[in-house]
Amino acid sequence: MSKLFDTTSIGTMTLANRFVRSATWEGMAAKDGAPTQKLMNLMVRLAEGGVGLIITGHAYVSPEGQAGPWQLGIHRDDFVEDLQELTNAVHDAGGKIVMQIAHAGCHANTELSGLEALGPSVVTDEKGPICREMSPEEIDRLSRAFGEAALRALRAGFDGVQMHAAHGYLLSQFLSPFYNQRSDRYGGSLENRMRFVMEAYREIRQKVGPQFPVLIKMNSEDFVDRGLTVDEMLEAATALEQAGIDAVELSGGTMYSGKYVAVRRGRLKNREDEVYYLEAARQYKARVKTPLMLVGGIRSLEVAEHLVNEDIADYISLARPLIREPDLVNRWKSGDRARATCQSDNLCFKPAMQGEGIYCVTAAKG
Repeated sequence: MSKLFDTTSIGTMTLANRFVRSATWEGMAAKDGAPTQKLMNLMVRLAEGGVGLIITGHAYVSPEGQAGPWQLGIHRDDFVEDLQELTNAVHDAGGKIVMQIAHAGCHANTELSGLEALGPSVVTDEKGPICREMSPEEIDRLSRAFGEAALRALRAGFDGVQMHAAHGYLLSQFLSPFYNQRSDRYGGSLENRMRFVMEAYREIRQKVGPQFPVLIKMNSEDFVDRGLTVDEMLEAATALEQAGIDAVELSGGTMYSGKYVAVRRGRLKNREDEVYYLEAARQYKARVKTPLMLVGGIRSLEVAEHLVNEDIADYISLARPLIREPDLVNRWKSGDRARATCQSDNLCFKPAMQGEGIYCVTAAKG
C-alpha cells in the first residue's frame, strides 16, 4: 500500500491517511456566521470520501474580521452547540476535522460587517485607504480573540485548530513587510513582524492546553515586491516549531500577487505543471522538523506519492480537486489512479457568491 495511506499522528490526533482537505471558503454558513445543515452535509461527504483530515473554511474570530458573505464564524459562544453537531457528524462518518480560525484584516468586508477594517498599517487602493492601523490595544484584543475562538472550537469537539497566516489575511499581513510598515515593536524586523502571530499562538495554547493540536497555514512567500520571502518563512517556521506548533501548511501569494494568487487560473495540463511551492517545500524539509502539509496544484496520485516518498512533504493538501470529487481519496485508494478531474477554472466560486454554496459547475453540467 502507498505511504499516502499510512496511519500517522499530528500531536494527539491520529489520521487514517496523508490527505488533507485544505481550507476553502464554502459560502454555506448562515448570514450571521452560524453553521448550517448544508455545510455539515459537505463535511460529512468529505469524511465519507476518505479524506484523512478536513480543515474547515476560514472562520472569523471577531466581527470586523469577516471576509465575505455566508462565511463561517467562530466569534460567538452560541455557535458552539451547532458546531458540535457538525463535528459529531464528521466523527460518526470516520473523519477528523480541524477548524481554521482567521481574521481578514485590511481585506475585511466592511459592507457586510458595518465595521471599520483593521490592519498592521494603512493600506490604500485607487479609492483611498481600505483600513486603518491597529493600536497595540487592538492587537492585544485580537490575540485574545484567537485564543477564545480556539477554546470554542475545542468545546465544539473539533480535533484541532489551524491559524490562518497565509494569503494576505491579518496574521499574514503582520508577517509581510509589504503590508506591515509599522515602526513599533510589531514592525520592522522579522522578529517584530512575527510578534502578533506568536502572541496569538500563545493565547491559543493558554486556552486549549498542550494536548490540543494547533496548526498554522503560512505563505511560502508573498510573490509581491517587498513581501515575505522563502528565507523569512523558514525563520518563522523555525520559531513556531520551537514554540510547539503541531504542523505547518505551506501555500503562497496574496490578492496583490497576480498569477501567484492562492487560487490560480488555468488547467494544469500535465504533471510538470503541478506543485506550485515545490522548492520552498524542499527548503522547509531540510530545515524544519514540524510536519509539513503542502497545498497548491497537486492533481496526480503519482505526484503526491513522489512528494511523500522523497520526503518533500508529509501530507498532501487538496482544495479544488475535492470540490469536484469529494470521494477522490477513496477513488485513488480503490486502485483508480486517474488524475483528479478538477479543471482549475475557479467556476466553483460563482455559485457561492450567489448564496448557493461552492460546487463544481463543470461537473454539474456534465
